[in-house]
Amino acid sequence: MKQHTLMFRPLGLAMPCIGEYRVVNSVRSAAITLLQHWPADDGEDFADAIIACLDAIYGDTTPERVRSALLSAAAEANVTVLEVAPVPHVSRTEVAANIA
Repeated sequence: MKQHTLMFRPLGLAMPCIGEYRVVNSVRSAAITLLQHWPADDGEDFADAIIACLDAIYGDTTPERVRSALLSAAAEANVTVLEVAPVPHVSRTEVAANIA
């Protein structure tokens, strides 16, 4: 599956380590966060999130399912979740029109 098709609405994660924040917006970034930065790797929701990532990579589930599984794993691990609004794309023409 192509990388750009594995994106989802961004989530901000405040990790338990003071000052560590992550923005996760794709199956790839979810997998990296779970495997390299997650505070605990023994929870049932953690395992479900890892499986969801693998399933999405193989095309067997959607990126939104990964996002949902990541939310459950975050609740299980007491990781604070913040909804992050994506930055809208603004063309140069629109910027120039607003300046004039």
